[in-house]
Amino acid sequence: MNRHVVSALVENRSGVLSRVSGLFSRRGFNIDGLTVGETENPSVSRMTIAVTGDEQVLDQIIKQLGKLVDVIAVRELDPASCIRRELMLIKVKADESVRPAVIEIASIFRSRIVDVSPSTITIEATGDSEKLEGLLLLLRTYGIIELARTGLVAVERGSSILNITI
Repeated sequence: MNRHVVSALVENRSGVLSRVSGLFSRRGFNIDGLTVGETENPSVSRMTIAVTGDEQVLDQIIKQLGKLVDVIAVRELDPASCIRRELMLIKVKADESVRPAVIEIASIFRSRIVDVSPSTITIEATGDSEKLEGLLLLLRTYGIIELARTGLVAVERGSSILNITI
Protein backbone atom coordinates (compact mmCIF):
# COMPACT_ATOMS: atom_id res chain seq x y z
CA MET A 1 0.00 0.00 0.00
CA ASN A 2 1.30 3.42 -0.95
CA ARG A 3 0.72 6.73 0.76
CA HIS A 4 -0.79 9.30 -1.60
CA VAL A 5 -1.38 13.02 -1.28
CA VAL A 6 -4.50 14.43 -2.93
CA SER A 7 -5.02 18.16 -3.30
CA ALA A 8 -8.49 19.59 -3.82
CA LEU A 9 -9.81 23.09 -4.25
CA VAL A 10 -13.28 23.43 -2.75
CA GLU A 11 -15.89 26.12 -2.23
CA ASN A 12 -15.16 27.87 1.07
CA ARG A 13 -18.55 27.44 2.71
CA SER A 14 -20.15 25.60 5.55
CA GLY A 15 -20.71 21.85 5.23
CA VAL A 16 -18.04 21.16 2.59
CA LEU A 17 -15.67 19.42 5.01
CA SER A 18 -18.54 17.29 6.29
CA ARG A 19 -19.52 16.24 2.76
CA VAL A 20 -15.93 15.34 1.86
CA SER A 21 -15.31 13.35 5.04
CA GLY A 22 -18.73 11.70 4.64
CA LEU A 23 -17.74 10.54 1.17
CA PHE A 24 -14.64 8.85 2.63
CA SER A 25 -16.57 7.11 5.40
CA ARG A 26 -19.38 5.93 3.05
CA ARG A 27 -16.80 4.38 0.71
CA GLY A 28 -14.77 2.86 3.54
CA PHE A 29 -11.64 4.90 2.76
CA ASN A 30 -9.45 5.94 5.67
CA ILE A 31 -8.03 9.45 5.83
CA ASP A 32 -4.46 9.42 7.19
CA GLY A 33 -4.34 13.21 7.36
CA LEU A 34 -6.53 16.13 6.35
CA THR A 35 -5.67 19.81 6.29
CA VAL A 36 -8.02 22.54 5.12
CA GLY A 37 -7.38 26.25 4.80
CA GLU A 38 -8.42 29.30 2.85
CA THR A 39 -6.43 30.05 -0.32
CA GLU A 40 -5.39 33.35 -1.88
CA ASN A 41 -9.05 33.55 -2.99
CA PRO A 42 -11.28 33.84 0.14
CA SER A 43 -14.12 31.94 -1.58
CA VAL A 44 -11.89 28.88 -2.14
CA SER A 45 -10.23 26.51 0.34
CA ARG A 46 -7.49 23.97 -0.34
CA MET A 47 -7.77 20.49 1.13
CA THR A 48 -4.67 18.35 1.38
CA ILE A 49 -5.67 14.75 2.02
CA ALA A 50 -3.20 11.98 2.82
CA VAL A 51 -4.51 8.48 2.11
CA THR A 52 -3.04 4.99 2.01
CA GLY A 53 -4.06 2.58 -0.69
CA ASP A 54 -3.30 1.12 -4.07
CA GLU A 55 -3.80 2.88 -7.40
CA GLN A 56 -7.40 1.62 -7.63
CA VAL A 57 -8.29 3.18 -4.28
CA LEU A 58 -6.60 6.44 -5.29
CA ASP A 59 -8.47 6.49 -8.60
CA GLN A 60 -11.80 5.97 -6.82
CA ILE A 61 -11.05 8.74 -4.32
CA ILE A 62 -10.22 11.25 -7.05
CA LYS A 63 -13.30 10.30 -9.13
CA GLN A 64 -15.64 10.46 -6.15
CA LEU A 65 -14.25 13.79 -4.93
CA GLY A 66 -14.58 15.19 -8.45
CA LYS A 67 -18.31 14.40 -8.43
CA LEU A 68 -19.01 16.55 -5.36
CA VAL A 69 -20.64 19.87 -6.28
CA ASP A 70 -18.40 21.87 -3.92
CA VAL A 71 -15.16 20.48 -5.39
CA ILE A 72 -13.60 22.79 -7.96
CA ALA A 73 -10.48 20.76 -8.84
CA VAL A 74 -8.79 17.64 -7.51
CA ARG A 75 -5.67 15.63 -8.31
CA GLU A 76 -2.89 13.56 -6.80
CA LEU A 77 0.35 15.39 -6.14
CA ASP A 78 3.45 13.59 -7.37
CA PRO A 79 5.92 13.31 -4.46
CA ALA A 80 8.84 14.07 -6.79
CA SER A 81 7.35 17.36 -7.95
CA CYS A 82 5.72 18.83 -4.87
CA ILE A 83 6.71 20.47 -1.62
CA ARG A 84 5.21 18.79 1.47
CA ARG A 85 5.34 20.20 4.97
CA GLU A 86 3.86 19.50 8.36
CA LEU A 87 4.02 21.41 11.65
CA MET A 88 4.53 19.71 14.99
CA LEU A 89 4.65 20.92 18.61
CA ILE A 90 6.44 18.51 20.95
CA LYS A 91 6.58 18.87 24.73
CA VAL A 92 9.53 16.90 26.10
CA LYS A 93 10.61 16.10 29.65
CA ALA A 94 13.77 18.13 30.09
CA ASP A 95 15.06 19.08 33.49
CA GLU A 96 18.32 21.02 33.68
CA SER A 97 20.43 17.86 33.40
CA VAL A 98 19.16 16.90 29.92
CA ARG A 99 18.04 20.29 28.63
CA PRO A 100 21.26 20.98 26.65
CA ALA A 101 20.96 17.63 24.82
CA VAL A 102 17.30 18.27 23.92
CA ILE A 103 18.16 21.78 22.69
CA GLU A 104 20.98 20.36 20.56
CA ILE A 105 18.66 17.79 18.96
CA ALA A 106 16.13 20.54 18.19
CA SER A 107 18.91 22.61 16.64
CA ILE A 108 20.13 19.75 14.45
CA PHE A 109 16.61 19.43 13.03
CA ARG A 110 16.33 23.21 12.55
CA SER A 111 13.49 23.36 15.05
CA ARG A 112 12.68 26.17 17.47
CA ILE A 113 12.30 26.13 21.22
CA VAL A 114 9.00 27.91 21.86
CA ASP A 115 8.57 27.29 25.60
CA VAL A 116 10.73 26.28 28.54
CA SER A 117 9.64 25.36 32.05
CA PRO A 118 11.68 23.89 34.92
CA SER A 119 10.78 20.36 33.78
CA THR A 120 9.86 20.63 30.08
CA ILE A 121 10.82 22.09 26.72
CA THR A 122 8.34 22.63 23.90
CA ILE A 123 9.73 22.41 20.39
CA GLU A 124 8.19 23.68 17.16
CA ALA A 125 9.27 21.68 14.12
CA THR A 126 8.33 21.90 10.46
CA GLY A 127 9.32 19.71 7.58
CA ASP A 128 8.45 16.61 5.65
CA SER A 129 7.12 13.57 7.49
CA GLU A 130 10.46 11.74 7.39
CA LYS A 131 12.30 14.61 9.08
CA LEU A 132 9.65 14.89 11.79
CA GLU A 133 9.67 11.15 12.43
CA GLY A 134 13.46 11.31 12.82
CA LEU A 135 13.14 14.10 15.37
CA LEU A 136 10.51 12.16 17.32
CA LEU A 137 12.69 9.06 17.33
CA LEU A 138 15.51 10.96 19.09
CA LEU A 139 13.23 12.85 21.48
CA ARG A 140 11.40 9.72 22.69
CA THR A 141 14.52 8.87 24.70
CA TYR A 142 13.82 11.88 26.93
CA GLY A 143 10.06 11.33 27.19
CA ILE A 144 7.51 13.03 24.98
CA ILE A 145 4.67 14.14 27.22
CA GLU A 146 2.53 15.94 24.66
CA LEU A 147 2.44 16.05 20.86
CA ALA A 148 0.32 18.04 18.41
CA ARG A 149 0.66 17.69 14.63
CA THR A 150 -0.98 19.46 11.77
CA GLY A 151 -1.89 17.53 8.71
CA LEU A 152 0.24 17.64 5.63
CA VAL A 153 0.16 20.70 3.38
CA ALA A 154 1.54 20.48 -0.14
CA VAL A 155 1.90 22.49 -3.34
CA GLU A 156 3.47 21.61 -6.64
CA ARG A 157 6.94 22.92 -7.42
CA GLY A 158 7.55 25.53 -10.08
CA SER A 159 4.76 27.22 -11.99
CA SER A 160 2.29 24.29 -11.87
CA ILE A 161 -0.89 25.10 -9.99
CA LEU A 162 -4.17 23.38 -9.22
CA ASN A 163 -6.51 25.29 -11.54
CA ILE A 164 -9.61 27.15 -10.45
CA THR A 165 -12.28 27.03 -13.11
CA ILE A 166 -15.15 28.95 -11.49
